[in-house]
Amino acid sequence: MSSSSFVLFGLPNTCGECRLGITVTRKIGNAVRRNRIKRVLRDIFRRHRAELGPPIDVVVNARPPIVGAESAALEVEFLKTFARLARRVAG
Repeated sequence: MSSSSFVLFGLPNTCGECRLGITVTRKIGNAVRRNRIKRVLRDIFRRHRAELGPPIDVVVNARPPIVGAESAALEVEFLKTFARLARRVAG
């Protein structure tokens, strides 16, 4: 599932909970910028982990527009995109 700031890929897993992988390429920016983006995405995932749908292994591929996005906007975008992904994977 794609959004303006990232693309989510997911597959069901058997460990009973959602897991997260993040890729941020050098096209996005320097190491400081890439690490900030990863921290923000990990924090969003951590805060909502209990309410996220079926157990899925999720990989987030960041896109260049993520650089200018606010954390709150990324959170809303991530949750909407994850919900669409979960519906597709589950059914």
